[in-house]
Order: sequence, then structure tokens, then C-alpha cells
Amino acid sequence: MEVFLKYYTLDWLAMSLSLLAVYLLGNKNKYGFIIFSISNALFIFLGFVLMNSFGIGLGNIIFLIMNIRGFLSWNKNSNDE
Repeated sequence: MEVFLKYYTLDWLAMSLSLLAVYLLGNKNKYGFIIFSISNALFIFLGFVLMNSFGIGLGNIIFLIMNIRGFLSWNKNSNDE
């Protein structure tokens, strides 16, 4: 049980939010980008602060930038129609 609570369940929360975001984006719901961004922020905190993993932190910074870009692009395309 200790293994599941090692990172104060933040890792489970971040993973759950990522799965929810994929589901929302698969249903063409732009709020998936916002949920993904929250998940990325959690993973960045986990990577740099709790896990001491540069790869997880840096990777999620890049994912966060891509999510912001996707959200802005989605809004731009919605306004053009």
C-alpha cells in the first residue's frame, strides 16, 4: 500500500486527469486541453520536486506548451467559422 501513496496520490491524480483529457479531446471537447494542462502542471511538480526526474519535468513542460498551443489554435479555428 505504501507504494501507491508514495507521492501523496498526486501521481494517480495526474494520470487520471490525463486519461479524462484524452477522453474529452476524443469527443471534440476543448476542455480536454485545460484538464491536460492541469495534469502537466502536476507532473512537472512531481518530476522536479518529488521524483527528482528531469525527464518527467522537462517532457511535461513541452507537453504543457503543446496543450496551450492546441487550445489557442482550437479557439482561433472556432472564431474563424
